[in-house]
Amino acid sequence: MDDSSRKRVSFTPEEWDAVARYFVGNNSRQRENIIIPRSAGPVKVKTEEEKMVEAFFESCVFKSALSTVLGYGVGAAFGLFTSGVNPPVALPDAPPQTAREVFRDMKSTTLSYAKNFAMVGGVFAAVECVIESQRGTTDWKNGTYAGGVTGGLIGIRAGLKAGLLGAAGFAAFSTVIDYYMRH
Repeated sequence: MDDSSRKRVSFTPEEWDAVARYFVGNNSRQRENIIIPRSAGPVKVKTEEEKMVEAFFESCVFKSALSTVLGYGVGAAFGLFTSGVNPPVALPDAPPQTAREVFRDMKSTTLSYAKNFAMVGGVFAAVECVIESQRGTTDWKNGTYAGGVTGGLIGIRAGLKAGLLGAAGFAAFSTVIDYYMRH
């Protein structure tokens, strides 16, 4: 190309302002599908509905309700297994149990375990979530504190000494389980 075919392009000050506003200004709206780069990969901006659903699933009410339901299920399974393994204790001169009596005993054992596991799971999850929310951090101490409170609440029905032993035992158990799950 020779110099005669080239034309110089010049912008007026108004055009320079328009170009600067186009590249620098914030006249455009942020879209929902903008991807923000992150060191481990891109992160998509969440919609308000996604944030609401996430907040619901992370709420203390949902966590404790889920733990109650799952504790009931695990307790029922454990109670059913335990009642099937334990032999019935009867007096030597008593007649043998009928199938109806065996099933009635299995039902009462299963429901007893289910209710106890549901109560422990719900109380522990609620206390841990409240402690975590108040402390503003997620670490092993939350489970230890929640175990102490839960064990104390369960044991206090049998007296002060039982409450203190229950708190110490449940706190130690929660700490060991939390350590095992995190490592």
